[in-house]
Amino acid sequence: MACGLRKSLDVSRLKARHGIIGQSKQLDEMLARLEKVAPSEANVCISGESGTGKELLAHAIHDLSPRADRPFVILDCTAIPETLMESHLFGHVRGSFTGAVEHRTGFFSLAHTGTLFIDEISELSLPMQAKLLRVIQTREFVKVGDSRPTRTDIRLITASNKDLRRAMQTGAFREDLYFRIAVVMIQVPPLRERQGDVPLLADHFIRKFAAAHGKAVPRLLPRALELMEAYDWPGNVRQLENCLEQAVVLCEENCIDVDLLSLGKKH
Repeated sequence: MACGLRKSLDVSRLKARHGIIGQSKQLDEMLARLEKVAPSEANVCISGESGTGKELLAHAIHDLSPRADRPFVILDCTAIPETLMESHLFGHVRGSFTGAVEHRTGFFSLAHTGTLFIDEISELSLPMQAKLLRVIQTREFVKVGDSRPTRTDIRLITASNKDLRRAMQTGAFREDLYFRIAVVMIQVPPLRERQGDVPLLADHFIRKFAAAHGKAVPRLLPRALELMEAYDWPGNVRQLENCLEQAVVLCEENCIDVDLLSLGKKH
């Protein structure tokens, strides 16, 4: 009993510290696992659908680790063209390729002694996966256009909205890289599996956006909440957040009714 109470208190503190909203069993179990792994140096892979808050959880792991006062650097693989990925990851020296008019510091250097969070790692090409694997194994990399290796000391956290095991089976993701990055896997539950958290999230976002837009906090009508609880939220918490910001902005009578939610039919 005492152990269970301590676990509950620890998870509650984690939520309060990092602004994580919810009280479902699925969320609490996931956070308890996160809290166990955070103080270690183990590489962590966070798996979950888009909009579930994977980046927020990566921040939490870093903040609970011994590297908390060191850099936390984010690399979004969907935001960088494949032709520039190596330069962004490892950096380059001036003149190493056309357009390289100055030295560039890569993400591994920026994150040195801290945490590197690689989001949507499944988007990396197989050649880039091979180069990343070598850096993880040797703890050193070579800048584009350079010949000298550079040592790196980082905690690696990755995330994917795709099933990496299935990607391995189709040959789209290297098996050896998977086992390097996924020393510990954290699966983030989609919002449809934690519908009991919808009222808490709704209240949080309504208050947040009322303050942001200088409006009185509107009342969420029961029928609107009922619709939200029945909806399966394919875009997860991000979709819920966007939906309620729109509702707060458009609300004129200090209440949010179903017509302001723009959810359409239940999926």
